[in-house]
Amino acid sequence: MTMHITSAPCCWGVDDVNNPHLPPWERVLSEAAQAGYRGIELGPYGYLPLDIDRVGTALDANGLSVVAGTIFDDLVDPANLDNLLRQTRDICDLLTRLPRLPKAPGQRFAAPYLVLIDHVHAERSLVAGHPERARRLSPERWRQTMAHIEAIATLARDRYGVRAVIHPHAGGYIEFEDEIERLVEDIPAEVAGLCLDTGHLYYSKMDPVSWLRRHAGRIDYLHFKDIDPEVYAEVMAEPVDFFAACARGVMCPIGRGVLDYDAIHALLKELDYQGYITVEQERDPRNAAGSLQDVTASLAFLQSKGF
Repeated sequence: MTMHITSAPCCWGVDDVNNPHLPPWERVLSEAAQAGYRGIELGPYGYLPLDIDRVGTALDANGLSVVAGTIFDDLVDPANLDNLLRQTRDICDLLTRLPRLPKAPGQRFAAPYLVLIDHVHAERSLVAGHPERARRLSPERWRQTMAHIEAIATLARDRYGVRAVIHPHAGGYIEFEDEIERLVEDIPAEVAGLCLDTGHLYYSKMDPVSWLRRHAGRIDYLHFKDIDPEVYAEVMAEPVDFFAACARGVMCPIGRGVLDYDAIHALLKELDYQGYITVEQERDPRNAAGSLQDVTASLAFLQSKGF
């Protein structure tokens, strides 16, 4: 079993490129390397520059390779499709010109990946984690969303050879059990895989072990998080925006929360999962002073468990 643990800029609070409090991208790369990671995601479109020379030089200086790029944007609105396809071209062009990470013997699709996440919508964010309260998309809007995903994934595959993976995310319109099941029915495996996230599954009332097992045949890439049970209970008891919950510390270093990583490790060993796993810990970027300590602790914990 070959699993490689990588990092992501969201551990430093980087989710919205327009947030004025984001740390410099050079600091994120430096601290990821200091913590012991050898791979990292690009983060949201526009955070790391699309300049191959600048990014390539900085990655080399820190001994890092890129495991994935991300489109974290509105996948629903038909008026946004041109923007989504532009992001696909720009991200994939950069990904394919960077040095590649090694492919494990049993890995179905080589890194780097293009992670597709429907962004946090205001009307869903306050009910993130509450499947019984959240309004679903109309059939027409759902079909449009699936068509957008298929257009992005097909462009990434056919023009660039990059595998798209869909990431269900709290506060987006692909979050809950019924939405994930509908997604895997509507998007063929040859078009896109899944990037399941242990923290988002738990946050949205799903058992990570059960869901990793259920969709093992579609999982090409994984995200690991952990959830502070006390903070989680608090934010579930009141109307709290998803990112406000993150700012309150609902995501914690791996090993300090409620998720059972012994059981997750045993399952991935049973499934013979081969490839990449990215550690994430969403937070307010104004709290990024603690990021280095936290990402270091998460990596050390996972290594102690045999990942």
